[in-house]
Amino acid sequence: MFVAVGIVVAYIVFVWLVFFRFRLLKFNIVWGIVGFWVGVHLLLIFLIALRFFQPYSMDSHVIRPTIQLVPRLPQPTLLEEVLVTANQQVKAGDVMYQFDKTVYEANLETNRAKLVEAQQNAKILEINVDQANDALDEAVANQTYAQEEVKRYSDLVPKGGARQETLDKWTQQLAAADAQVAEAKANVTKAELARDAKIDGVNAQVVAAEADLSKSQYYLDQTTIRAPEDGMIVTQQARPGLVVGNRRIAALAVLVADADPYLLATFYQEHLKFVEPGQEVEVALDIFPGQIFKGEVESVWWGTGQGQIKPSGNVPTFRFPKLQGRIAVQIKVTDPSLKRFPAGAHGAVAIYTGLGKGFEPLRRINIRLYSWANFLFPLSF
Repeated sequence: MFVAVGIVVAYIVFVWLVFFRFRLLKFNIVWGIVGFWVGVHLLLIFLIALRFFQPYSMDSHVIRPTIQLVPRLPQPTLLEEVLVTANQQVKAGDVMYQFDKTVYEANLETNRAKLVEAQQNAKILEINVDQANDALDEAVANQTYAQEEVKRYSDLVPKGGARQETLDKWTQQLAAADAQVAEAKANVTKAELARDAKIDGVNAQVVAAEADLSKSQYYLDQTTIRAPEDGMIVTQQARPGLVVGNRRIAALAVLVADADPYLLATFYQEHLKFVEPGQEVEVALDIFPGQIFKGEVESVWWGTGQGQIKPSGNVPTFRFPKLQGRIAVQIKVTDPSLKRFPAGAHGAVAIYTGLGKGFEPLRRINIRLYSWANFLFPLSF
């Protein structure tokens, strides 16, 4: 900065010496215009240095995370109680809305009964396997007996010790016994398949019943809406008697979270050449005229809407000239003296990159003038 001031002072002294002290040249309108034009360009040194080394923005707003409070209920449900009001501060876990539980409690009991039934059916499947094995043993015994009789009569008939009709009868009974054994084996297989239909060692019907029970418990819990975190309720319009359900898409209210607020300021792209996270920031909020708060750069949002082409069936069109998109810088206010940080609050921001330190006083004066001007502007009574 001292070099720039020296150049400007030297130029002023040079003009004074040439035109007024020694009168080497006659000062006229032409020389006045030339001198003024050169002087203005010398003053651009200060403008360029401030823009790049201490970027400044009057387009900054406080951003606070918000949560849309939307009921997650599968069918039309009556709102019975509203336990919060607009602009009310709530703590995480506080009950805010209570819906009618009747249908959801009935669904829970129904699914609990189905779970018990499924668990009993799983035990019955074990018994069915035992019964199928017993039936198979009986069929095998009958088959063995029929085989022995067929063999015995096959030896007696040729010798005249038994009649052919008796052998034919036992042959038919053996065929029936074979069919009975095949059927019994199939029944054992079916019983074992039904018993072994498991997921991670648990019967599939029991798993399905447990899932239905968990779902019914989930929806029963959703009849009570609690604050997900500390914050403030805004735009609260719900009243008892309101019916919500699977077709409602609007939120009951908005919770403005207390945690993780930040300031978002936009800058022209060329001003961010030397901006990096962790650099010092001064903030002047309009709601606190005459005060300056300390902060630091958290991150630079390296992207604008102009850098995005959304998928569509249309060929992109480009028009020139088009104004450049401004880049956003996320700023964390670390000053403990800041007691109130309302969402949407407007202010000015100055970033100190650590370069060109000689020019910093000018920027610090600049942002303080903005802050004190908030006592007067806007001019309204």
